[in-house]
This record gives sequence, C-alpha cells and structure tokens, in this order.
Amino acid sequence: MSQDIKWYVVHTYSGYENKVKVNIEKMVANRGMEDFILEIKVPTEEKVEIKNGKKKIKETKLFPGYVLIKMIMTDETWYIVRNTRGVTGFVGPSSKPIPLTDAEVRSMGVEEVRQEIDMKVGDTVRVISGPFESFIGTIEHVNLEKETFKVLISMFGRETPVELEFSQVESL
Repeated sequence: MSQDIKWYVVHTYSGYENKVKVNIEKMVANRGMEDFILEIKVPTEEKVEIKNGKKKIKETKLFPGYVLIKMIMTDETWYIVRNTRGVTGFVGPSSKPIPLTDAEVRSMGVEEVRQEIDMKVGDTVRVISGPFESFIGTIEHVNLEKETFKVLISMFGRETPVELEFSQVESL
C-alpha cells in the first residue's frame, strides 16, 4: 500500500493556499481519511527584508497558487481534493493527476526521499547515463548524504575516479 502513496500538486486560486490546506485537513478528519490523505503542504521560505533600517523576517510561498498533497489516489480522495473550495484542479494533462517523482520531491525540498541502494564499496558497476555511459568501474566510496558514488573507471589506460549519482549506475 505504501508504494501507492505519492505527492501530488494541486492548483489553487492565488492567496487561497492556506485555506485550501485547512479545508482539506477538516474534510480528511471528518471522513476519517487520514490513511489516504497523509500530508498537505504549502512550502514557504523565510526571507529577511530590511525596511527603514529594521530587519524583518517575512515568510513567502515558494510556489504561489499551489498546494502539495501526499496521498493515495482513489476516486474518493480525488473527489475530496478536487471539490475543495479554492482548488482549480490537479496538475497534470487534462486534469489527470500526475504524481511527483522522488527526484522532484527532493529538489523541491518537500521531503527527504532517501534512495535505497544495494551497492557497496568494491562492487563492480556499469555507468548507465551521463558522459561516462557504458563504462565499467569499481565503487571506491559511497556518499549517502549527497547520494553519490566515487567510481574508479579505466580511461586511457589508467584508473580515474569519477563522482556519479546513485541513479547513474547499475550493478553487474
């Protein structure tokens, strides 16, 4: 069931993001849908403004007019979200909701998505994308924080260390 939980983007009237969030949360609670609609976010960032020599911290929306919802898509959850006041629709072609990819979720800073890897130092790997595609190498270092490998690949007759993202290699 957890593989069906995805982040979706909902378009709202500008300025209605927080109202939409609160209204969906109320409907979820009223209908006991907490297992289907798990989290609703209006991503913001704090900006420091200096006015008249005074520092003021102002919270601004990262994506004005959008609300992010972590949910399991069913007819009922779609209906609840779609029919919330202020919602104009899901983001996707012809209102067909398209979930965000893990990479998009990470890059938007919505949630830390840790990639599971089954490769370790000493494993032989093939590079499957990027400028070193189809090269074969050996993992020398794993950086879980940056989600990268340092791979030794043989180029021009010598071992050369190359930093690659987890998604750029496959084990042999």
